[in-house]
Amino acid sequence: MNLFTLLWVTAAFSVSVRNLGLFATAQMQMIFFAIITLVLFYLPIALVTAEMATTFPKMGGIAVWVKNAFGKKIGLLAIWLQWTYMNIAMIAMLYFISASLSFVFAPELVHNKAYLISMNLILIWLFTFLNLKGLKISTKISQTFFITGILIPAILIIILGVIYVFQAKSIQIDTTLSAKNYLPDFHLTSLVIVVGFMRAFGGIEGSAVHANSVENPKKNYPLAIFFAVTIGFLINIIGSMSLAFVIPQKDISLIGGLMNAFSIYFTKYNLKFLIPLLGLLVAVGQMGGFSTWLAGPVKGLLETAKEGELPPFFQKVNKNGMPSNLMLIQAIVISISSTTFLLVSSSINMSFWISVALSMMIYVSMYFLMILSCLYLRYKKPDIQRVFKIPFKTFGLWFVTLIGMMTMIFAFVMALIPPSQLGKESFLKYFLILIISITVIYIIPFLIHRLKKESWNVNIK
Repeated sequence: MNLFTLLWVTAAFSVSVRNLGLFATAQMQMIFFAIITLVLFYLPIALVTAEMATTFPKMGGIAVWVKNAFGKKIGLLAIWLQWTYMNIAMIAMLYFISASLSFVFAPELVHNKAYLISMNLILIWLFTFLNLKGLKISTKISQTFFITGILIPAILIIILGVIYVFQAKSIQIDTTLSAKNYLPDFHLTSLVIVVGFMRAFGGIEGSAVHANSVENPKKNYPLAIFFAVTIGFLINIIGSMSLAFVIPQKDISLIGGLMNAFSIYFTKYNLKFLIPLLGLLVAVGQMGGFSTWLAGPVKGLLETAKEGELPPFFQKVNKNGMPSNLMLIQAIVISISSTTFLLVSSSINMSFWISVALSMMIYVSMYFLMILSCLYLRYKKPDIQRVFKIPFKTFGLWFVTLIGMMTMIFAFVMALIPPSQLGKESFLKYFLILIISITVIYIIPFLIHRLKKESWNVNIK
């Protein structure tokens, strides 16, 4: 994987247009939330990832980093959290792809469960099959789909927004420079929005699982990571602002989704004929992200399996070097979970928010381990070569890691607070489901480690 490919694969893990509607609802306060997210979440993760990926440029990513710090058991926990997050997060991603595709031929299908289930299953197994063809095919999909389905629509949205402003048309939000417009009221319900921003920027560490397939990883990884940070920040903020300037706030519906917002947006420019094309492009872009994630954490899980933490069945790779059994099991798990989600949901809102909150709790738990490992390894293995280090020596290390870990704790707690859209009678149910689910998720890797056998060590030399 050369630098050019790595840039786009890294971006595909963390950059999307899926959250533009969410950001636009924050109006000018999106600038505050974006800067807070950048400083307290995005940059600490990027700096830690850059140091860890260049210090341990081996396939496996976070599984390798945490194992080197705290041993195999905690390494298994870390990659288990990343893989579990991916399986849960894929549900919302699949729904978004299927909903976007419906705008190409029949928008009313967005609420048809049979269509959504069928399309989800097609996508899961199609991209699993393509990823089994090898990393070369997988990275080509990530690169091509990202440029086609994320970069091009984002640039189009931004250009149209700039034209709208230069035409001196009525801007749909109040841009007056005042504390009320640019700062939230700092109530608990307002601060929950920060979690949504954090979730949108997660995943930048994902490409590190392919480290042993990258040309000159110690030089190229920091470049790829900070490229992804820059392009992700610009697309999310400028693109969201473009939507907010053009579309009245009452018409930006989180439930209606991004494509509804785009429909209103392009209608205002008399470009309604472009909506099906944009639906296709946006779906293609998210397919690239979906495909990238399918081939990501599972490679880290493979490395953990090869360390003897999982049975030989999970250690098998095909002729293309891909973890075939793990990927097939992964496809089955996502197929069952995404189908069950749609079939048993008496309350789509409750199910949706639980999946969002649980995936966030899982991911910030993983990030906490990753950041703590970086801090610990500076003292446990001070002599190991570090091509890239968090700037400003010891002060910079402690400042970045403490900020990062406190942010993860904050996000974890915020995820436990149900949104105001859920009735008060649902609060206790929401809280208990999350606490029980996260506890079970934490326990499973420790049970696996406890039950492991000597015969699992077939790949250890």
